[in-house]
Amino acid sequence: MDYKQTAKEIVAALGGKDNISLLNHCSTRLRITLKNDNKADSAALEKIDGVLGVRKNVQYQIIIGNDVVEVYQEVNNIVGNISNEDTQDGPAQKRSIGSTVLDFIIAVFQPLVPAIAGGGVLKSILLLLAAIGVMDDGSTTYQILDNVGTAPLYFLPILVAVTSANKLKVNPLVAISAVGALLLPGMSELIADGANFLSFNIQEIDYSSQVFPAILTVLFYAQMEKGFNKITPKSIRVFFVPMMSLLLTVPISLLILGPLGYNFGTLFSSAIIWLYGHFGWVATGILAGILPFMVVTGMHKAMIPYAISSMGELGKESLYMPASLAHNLAESGACFAVASRTKDKKLKPTAISAGISALFGITEPALYGVTVLHKKVLYSVILASIIGGSFSGIMILEAFAIVGPGLASITMFIDPQNAMNIVWAFATLGISFVAAFIFAIILYKDETTTEEENNEVINETKDVILESPVKGRVLPLTEVKDDVFSSGLVGDGIAVEPTEGKLTAPVAGEVTMIFETNHALGLKTDNGAELLLHIGVDTVKMDGVGFQAFVKQGDRVEQGQQLITFDIDKIKNEGFESTVICVVTNNNFEVKPSIDQGNVSFEDPLLTVSQLA
Repeated sequence: MDYKQTAKEIVAALGGKDNISLLNHCSTRLRITLKNDNKADSAALEKIDGVLGVRKNVQYQIIIGNDVVEVYQEVNNIVGNISNEDTQDGPAQKRSIGSTVLDFIIAVFQPLVPAIAGGGVLKSILLLLAAIGVMDDGSTTYQILDNVGTAPLYFLPILVAVTSANKLKVNPLVAISAVGALLLPGMSELIADGANFLSFNIQEIDYSSQVFPAILTVLFYAQMEKGFNKITPKSIRVFFVPMMSLLLTVPISLLILGPLGYNFGTLFSSAIIWLYGHFGWVATGILAGILPFMVVTGMHKAMIPYAISSMGELGKESLYMPASLAHNLAESGACFAVASRTKDKKLKPTAISAGISALFGITEPALYGVTVLHKKVLYSVILASIIGGSFSGIMILEAFAIVGPGLASITMFIDPQNAMNIVWAFATLGISFVAAFIFAIILYKDETTTEEENNEVINETKDVILESPVKGRVLPLTEVKDDVFSSGLVGDGIAVEPTEGKLTAPVAGEVTMIFETNHALGLKTDNGAELLLHIGVDTVKMDGVGFQAFVKQGDRVEQGQQLITFDIDKIKNEGFESTVICVVTNNNFEVKPSIDQGNVSFEDPLLTVSQLA
């Protein structure tokens, strides 16, 4: 992969660097929040070399796989170091309350995982070394290293203060100071001795390893900072705003926000523990079974707050990590089964690579490269995950680190109080892998018949001539005032400046999709070429006003059939370009313009589309 080129194309397809407000990544995905989602082109993103898939819920999740760090660095070089959301030009994009909350949770908790995972795995390795007699757990060397592993969890409130402040666009150092005041040894002693503030009693709470008190503290501090910034003269703002913000935030946190966050965290963890206590292995099995769908949509990240909170309060986690172990190894087993059965020269190396990644706890390459593309493989993974997850629940498997469970991180299940815990972890690993391998071996078959039939249809009509879909003046694609189209990221083709607001089918085929706003549609020709007919630039913002469709998805249309009418004057009055763009989006076709310039009418040849050998 050419990381620089991939990054350049990703930024262009997202609407340019100025449209990116938040950039981070997890183990396999770029996670990007945009200022305006309408400027992004998901179809173009999916065609970029190195992009395994694209998912859009609150953020754009661009699945890269094992090269995500390198691609992230190149994207970061293009857009600059974005640690929080820059101020938007113009009105902010409206989001639902649920989307806003989920976006905040991802931004706060996602960056915490590397530090917590690193510390947790280090502690589990130390436990293993002590158990086999390589190190003495009473030695100062062991204790120093153990404290290194403990540090991320102990100072979890400080880490949360940083990520929360970055997300809320406030001073992170002052936010750290506000949260740090709760952790000061002197403050802890005062609280333990029954201190009060202005005659109000302060609840005795140990704020180390706590998540929710820190979040509420920074949320309150953010309001104080923004409020004081508005009313404070610039000459004294540098010290007065932080002073007043801390003066109000810390006492309010000690009296109200800290106890509220602590009790919420306790209730949150208790609810999960209650679920596990009442449903036991059933809950673990069900969670493992639905994890493929959660990971594909990115919703598994919603489990991170619970896992981190549970680890901070209990020092262990017994639902999400065991279920993930079962799912990860089921993905691995299924991929290796596909690799052993398939004769597809592209699928075999993909399945082997994805199987190895899943074996070590990274499942996205397996999911996007194999599982979701073949439903019988998906069934195999679900069944094996349920079996492995149920087994881990029956054995009450417990994790002692927050990291993607796999072969390399299996030490996360070492329990010095229960030597059998690591044994059950290996058993879960083996059961999930073997079950998925067997199911996939039995169920999976290469889809050769369908491919041969498709090839026969394609070979019958290799070349097609596209007539102009509109009346107007022909333009080369490079003159379209949209970087995504003019750069050729979406595909090769041509554009027409229309003189009549009528779009017709340039060739016979099937309508594969039509936008709700009726400004664009997809058409698949009989030789397999996939066309995108796009009316105007940024006309999605018109919300369908001025557009009327006469076909729907799935319709068979003939050459020259009316597809959409559009109001050219209304488009221009709204400040948009009315250019009609016609491109071929799949790259196994050669596109040759029949005319480079001049006027065209509906029956005039515009493009010749030929299948490449």
